[in-house]
Amino acid sequence: MAHSSSSSSSSCTGSWKARCFPCYNGERGAGINVCNVPDDLLPSLGATAAQHQSAPNRLRKYLVWPYDPRYKVWETFLILLVVYSAWICPLEFAFTRYLPRAPFVVDDVVNGFFAVDIVLTFFVPYVDKKSYLVVDDPKKIALRYLSTWFIFDVCSTVPFHSINHLFNKHGLGFRFLNVLRLWRLRRVTLFAVHCAGCINYLIADRYPNPARTWIGAVMPDFREDGLWERYVTCLYWSITTMTTTGYGDLHAQNAREMLFGISYMLFNLWLTAYLIGNMTNLVVHSTGRTRDFRDMIQAASDFSARNQLPRQIEEQMLNHICLRFKAEGLKQQETLEILPRAMRSSISLYLFYPVVHGAYLFKGVSSSFIQQLVTEMVAEYFAPKEDIILQNEYPSDLHLLVTGEVDIVVFLDGTEQVYGKATEGGLLGEIGVLCNKPQTFTFRTIKLSQVLRISRPKLMDIIQENAEDGEIIRINLQQVNV
Repeated sequence: MAHSSSSSSSSCTGSWKARCFPCYNGERGAGINVCNVPDDLLPSLGATAAQHQSAPNRLRKYLVWPYDPRYKVWETFLILLVVYSAWICPLEFAFTRYLPRAPFVVDDVVNGFFAVDIVLTFFVPYVDKKSYLVVDDPKKIALRYLSTWFIFDVCSTVPFHSINHLFNKHGLGFRFLNVLRLWRLRRVTLFAVHCAGCINYLIADRYPNPARTWIGAVMPDFREDGLWERYVTCLYWSITTMTTTGYGDLHAQNAREMLFGISYMLFNLWLTAYLIGNMTNLVVHSTGRTRDFRDMIQAASDFSARNQLPRQIEEQMLNHICLRFKAEGLKQQETLEILPRAMRSSISLYLFYPVVHGAYLFKGVSSSFIQQLVTEMVAEYFAPKEDIILQNEYPSDLHLLVTGEVDIVVFLDGTEQVYGKATEGGLLGEIGVLCNKPQTFTFRTIKLSQVLRISRPKLMDIIQENAEDGEIIRINLQQVNV
């Protein structure tokens, strides 16, 4: 048990065969090591993987932690700029001759923000999709960005309209380049109606005979009408075409419009098939598990309200259910269970041997003892502010903190006081387990934590089978807690 305070020692009666060690409360130092995983990212199993994780306070110089709240605000701001670009870009493309200069000045300012984001992306670590580790190597970050979206992001940020005015060019070429800003939307299709309406208007506006256009047939002087009326008419045509309503009041009048109409309807067919296919896939594969999760959350909330539980306990319940849902989605335990026992043991040794061997209680014990111990341990995740062990609880398991940080809390005279902290590699409740007495403290997580657990009966059986190692453990417990 790692803590920073001391208390008087006491001894417990009983023999070694009675599975009782000398028990006392004392001081033990522990290295300070902050949890290196954000709240929304589950750490990989074991200490070996944890050593390669990155944390805000361990990042290389000049890098930006991707889960920093300030960076989240910046991303939200960019989303608003993307929405603006998605709306104004097709509008400028179709109605350039009718718009004032102000929107284009705003475009240059928006492009400036996106240029800053391009530079910033070279300093933001990313999460590897296979290992779920945060990669903070600047070379790997730069290589990943340069090989994916860099070229497209640069092209979508160049102020082609300002260059157009600089060289006094007014053709469609620069306008098509300006439309590259829509790359910022990537897979967003919510503005398809807006874009199609603007493009169809541009085709009509550039046709030599305005009367033989889809809009000129019903609005002979459409160029003289207000911008708002023309824009609404374009949206009306686009929506009726996308929904295959087709009232017939607005329809193609020339070959250019027919070709665009064909292309737009084919796109609508693809979009409809894509949406229906994805919705069907979600309904078939995800609805059951998600429904069960929602029902469990609702049941926990109702249970808390019905029994008037404190807010803290309710939060612990809901956080535990959410974390369990997320951990089950990784299917780590299911993967291990289908493997032979020898293979599971090999994996456990690779993942957990270093952290178990480094625990103060097991210093100097034999490798065979550590191997027996590791193969019986089970990894668990605990959400922030969740109780792992309660004070005065009968000891049933020994816990070892792999990643994360834990508060050691004691209740004195009806008040809760933080007695110390347990950090990575610290044991939780070992005195209560080895002495077979109620736990002295409550252990509560500060942040998302990974804990190894072994039941007391299994632990004591392994100790009895290895008498020499058991004596070393007894001495370690005495020396550290004196």
